Amino acid sequence: MPGKIGTAHLPLHGGRAPRWLFKRMVKLAGGITEAVIFEYGASEFLRRISDPYWFQAFSCVLGFDWHSSGTTTTTCGALKSSLDPEEHGILVAGGKGRASRETPAEIQGAGDLFSLSTSSLEDLVHHSRMVAKIDNSCIQDGYQLYHHVFFLTEDGEWAVVQQGMNQEIRYARRYHWLSSQVEDFLVSPHQGICCDQPEKEALDLTAPESEKTRKISVDLVQDNPEHLKKYFQRRPRWEASQSSLNDFYPELDLPAHHPVLDTDLTDRDLEVLKRAWEIQPSNYQELLSLKGMGPKKIRALALISDLVYGSRPSWEDPVKYSFTHGGKDGFPYPVDREVYDHSISTLQDALDQARLDKKDRYQALKRLEGLVSGE
Repeated sequence: MPGKIGTAHLPLHGGRAPRWLFKRMVKLAGGITEAVIFEYGASEFLRRISDPYWFQAFSCVLGFDWHSSGTTTTTCGALKSSLDPEEHGILVAGGKGRASRETPAEIQGAGDLFSLSTSSLEDLVHHSRMVAKIDNSCIQDGYQLYHHVFFLTEDGEWAVVQQGMNQEIRYARRYHWLSSQVEDFLVSPHQGICCDQPEKEALDLTAPESEKTRKISVDLVQDNPEHLKKYFQRRPRWEASQSSLNDFYPELDLPAHHPVLDTDLTDRDLEVLKRAWEIQPSNYQELLSLKGMGPKKIRALALISDLVYGSRPSWEDPVKYSFTHGGKDGFPYPVDREVYDHSISTLQDALDQARLDKKDRYQALKRLEGLVSGE
């Protein structure tokens, strides 16, 4: 199969999928998934859904707008509507916006259905929260998470597809996770991060190069965070009565507050760090999981560790995939023909076996054919 060059920008599109289209997407998503599970098993379906290439091809075959940010949310919504945990052995929890906050309760609800122990359920809820926390706080790339979907099998395996939005440029970025590939939540844990445009600078505390920063961040919190105020606090009251250069040279217009670091912490933020100090987290994952430990605090600790101890974290964008299989000229990377062919053949087999009307199967196969030919 010849290599194809192409990218798919995912701009923010308002509104929802038309009812007539979504109903067909639900039917087709269910048919393809049933065939994949029957032929390859639930574990393979998780592996497929966590593969950025396969997910994008799957969305296109379902018939949704290939270059919209809604590709992710609508495809996951169609899967949630079509998959029955009792029948298919897969729970789809979470969703977009408010629905994402229901993920823990939905996971807990699968306990009796899948015969999972209380401790296993607690671990799964923790994994869901940790995945969201990492992509929102440890990876600061300018994309705010608004969509989180957790796929769970009756064997306790899981995958996550979540998406963030950059409000300034109005484009999306998608994050893929697979439980069997996560050896350490804090060291290159992603199955793939999809975006067409790498950021020039993005704080990545999951990079191996950030290991020292993570360790020092824990050390900083284990010590009383009162000593951190000097890097952020505003001009003390007692200095207000002293003369300054502004008194003699008003045209200088010097700022009242000039923090050493390119972030700012309020008294409320410092209170969160103080509560963390009282708890004394033993490692970075425990620190990250604490309530209120969000992007601002995580970034501040990373910057202080760099400023004081010289442990510079990684500022290289961790994005791994654009929305393409690569190009024959090697840009943005060489085509992996085995992966390319396997993605297409898996969808082809699933469509052939899916319990669908002839018309629906024909139209889906035509979309798949157009995807292969680059049309």
